[in-house]
Amino acid sequence: MTVNPQGPGAVLPPPGTAAPATVSTAPVPTAAVPRVMLWTLLVIYIFNFLDRQIVSILAEPIKRDFGLSDTQLGLMTGLAFALFYTLLGIPIARYADRSTTNRVSLIAWSVAIWSAMTMACGMARTFPQLLLARVGVGVGEAGCTPAAHSLISDSVPPEKRSSAIAFYGLGIPIGSLLGMVIGGGLADAYGWRTAFMAVGIPGIVLALLVPFLMKEPRRAGMVAGAKQPAAKVQVPVRDALRELATSRCFVLLCLAGGVTAFLSYGKAVWVAVLFIRTFELSPGQTGLYLGVSAGIAGMLGTWIGGKLADHFGKRDRKHLLTGPAIAMAVAAPILFLAYSATDWRVSMALLFLPTIMNAMYYGPAYACVQGLVRPELRAVAASVMVFAQNLIGLGLGPLLFGMMSDGFQPLAGADSVRWVLYGAAWLGLIPAFLFWRASLRLTRELKSG
Repeated sequence: MTVNPQGPGAVLPPPGTAAPATVSTAPVPTAAVPRVMLWTLLVIYIFNFLDRQIVSILAEPIKRDFGLSDTQLGLMTGLAFALFYTLLGIPIARYADRSTTNRVSLIAWSVAIWSAMTMACGMARTFPQLLLARVGVGVGEAGCTPAAHSLISDSVPPEKRSSAIAFYGLGIPIGSLLGMVIGGGLADAYGWRTAFMAVGIPGIVLALLVPFLMKEPRRAGMVAGAKQPAAKVQVPVRDALRELATSRCFVLLCLAGGVTAFLSYGKAVWVAVLFIRTFELSPGQTGLYLGVSAGIAGMLGTWIGGKLADHFGKRDRKHLLTGPAIAMAVAAPILFLAYSATDWRVSMALLFLPTIMNAMYYGPAYACVQGLVRPELRAVAASVMVFAQNLIGLGLGPLLFGMMSDGFQPLAGADSVRWVLYGAAWLGLIPAFLFWRASLRLTRELKSG
């Protein structure tokens, strides 16, 4: 990382030339600072997804306790969370993009809110109360990812951005894994309410530690590659959204990300239901076996995707998205075979490879989003992508999957969930096509910084 010893407003000399001999009292950032920040953000994102996805493994016990339909399950696991998460995402991102905003404090408050509301889920005594608590989790989590992506983009050079964002994205599979394993185990031993309470408490502690572990780069003079003062006039929201809409590549990425999330969130909930309902595993068994398998595969896919994008993107920028496009196309038929298996062991083994492939998009896609816009629009750009992924994906995926399962039950009976997953497998060809189309426009639209 290039270090500017003169503070955030100074212009760095070209490589190979001597720096001006001035003495600064500003803190001199070191290479360790981005590493500490990345590790802290990773832990935060792990808690983010642990609290978000634990409801997937607890869905079946909750259904039994409250006497819910599959449609109500889909509403609880998806739309109740996603609606406010997405509606608040853009205004919070606008706040994060202001040059005077401390994004570290914003993230700390977000962690505290979603952790407290996760605990509230365990205290809910009626289904409406549970829905309101899930809304609260979404409100808290809305402040995390756009601000985190903006922090990362300000702290690492562009050529390492895919890997850095992919590293942050490891929080998705790790958090989902822990949510499945911890949630399932606690549900078997103590009940689903205790599971919610147990995962919420550590998040409160983490929120108190965040301000001591990270510093705002804007204030510490650590913006990577900064060539102008960090303080900028904020772009009006209408102009910001208009600029994003004029990027054909950005629009394609949002569509691809939205469809990917629709399938991913839907499958995450209903594959767990399939193993519990059809293969008659307990929540604890499903959480352990499926959580570990999917979690390891997701980690591998997220990391590999970022590394491949940085490596091949140096040769040709379009190859930043070539990997995700090819991987998702190959994953579709393997997923269909996995859902068709009659033995849960065979099904789980077949799910491993396509889970790796479907996770490869995260780092490349979000790095491209950051590279398609000016620095002062990065948090807003990330929030629009998150909006597409969560309103379409998390909001509608579990809900529509549940509605289709209810609709198929008169014909398919206990196999209604399996029928829904058959369709989800082949729909994976749609984001593969969209990522490929976006890759063709990267060279002309991607900015240098």
